[in-house]
Amino acid sequence: MESTSTKKILELNGRKITLIGTAHVSPESVEEVKNEIAANPPECVAVELDEKRYDSMTNPDKYKDLDIIKVLKRGEALLVLANLILGSFQKRMGNNVGVKPGDELRAAIDTAVEKSVPFELVDRPIKATLNRAWAKNSFWGKCKLLAALISSAFSKEEVSADEIESLKKESEMDSMMHDLSEFLPTVKEVLIDERDRYLAAHIWECKNTSASSAQTVTAVLGAGHLLGVQKHLEEIAAARESTDTTEIAAVPPKGIGSKILGWTIPAIIVALIAAGFWFGGKKMGGQFLGSWIIWNGALAAIGTLLAAGHPLTILAAFVGAPITSLCPLVGVGLVAGIVQAAIKKPKVRDMETLMDDAATLKGFYSNRITRVLLVFVLSSLGSSIGTFAAGATIVKELGAKIMGLFS
Repeated sequence: MESTSTKKILELNGRKITLIGTAHVSPESVEEVKNEIAANPPECVAVELDEKRYDSMTNPDKYKDLDIIKVLKRGEALLVLANLILGSFQKRMGNNVGVKPGDELRAAIDTAVEKSVPFELVDRPIKATLNRAWAKNSFWGKCKLLAALISSAFSKEEVSADEIESLKKESEMDSMMHDLSEFLPTVKEVLIDERDRYLAAHIWECKNTSASSAQTVTAVLGAGHLLGVQKHLEEIAAARESTDTTEIAAVPPKGIGSKILGWTIPAIIVALIAAGFWFGGKKMGGQFLGSWIIWNGALAAIGTLLAAGHPLTILAAFVGAPITSLCPLVGVGLVAGIVQAAIKKPKVRDMETLMDDAATLKGFYSNRITRVLLVFVLSSLGSSIGTFAAGATIVKELGAKIMGLFS
């Protein structure tokens, strides 16, 4: 059987690897996957899932056990937010064509089990992928990523069945990848390029029932990975590329430079305020201190207000931002988020409707869990902007004072 636009058949080092490119909310993809595995049972089926996503797929009520305060303390607020937004977006797309997100991956696993064929989860852990996308981005890149996520969550655009099927065509996919690489090149590198390599390495290492290298493998993955995975498999077969993915499976550790920078900005702010007292006395020093508190506190409070935070949460953001901004170990988002969660404790109903509420702007604000996440993000963003605004104001006033002394 020959390769097609959605299926690549590779003969590499005596092994046969079939790649099936799918759209994750496509009824046609579900049938194609079922038919391929049933008609040509391989020694192993590889699916584009990791353990966490597989667990979520087999345990859809998992979010009911979510402890939002623990999420905040573990630093996983953005991870949960991104998962909710992406999941609700795919769910909304799937509703238009009568399938659930990932039905083709479910079909691959179910058909493999029916045929007594082992299956393997070959995708990189979603936490590592999202954390790497965040960590490798600049501040501006992080803002663009958040904007893209939020806009996709509240988009009213309807996607037809034909448009979903077009996502599997190489020309459509090439265009999308080009647009993504121009808008968010770092995100494209992490979400697509790195995962192409990771998927290929783990597909190559698939085992059969006797724990030996599977000689025939059918891999089910998103169409956007099809050509990239094929390229990496060919490189691995030719021994030009290793299957060791340790480097791209972990969040890049902060270098000594970034750790120093984390304390440098607070140190500079403190030094500037001290310089105000030195060159301008109590009046100027007090003005600088007031600018720091007002800019940082006010913008964090405004962010919390935009997230519909409780009045006490807004107050906590205002008071906490000027302090936490001088200590990289604790962020105002953590403080404001915990206060909001304590005052407006999530109820069982919030757990049960979480995925549905995350699909609409009204739902995001009515659900107490997603509102805590909004408080975390928007208060943090406000404080970050306030830090730069206050710093610029202080530098400008101090510069004018020094110039006046020497003129």
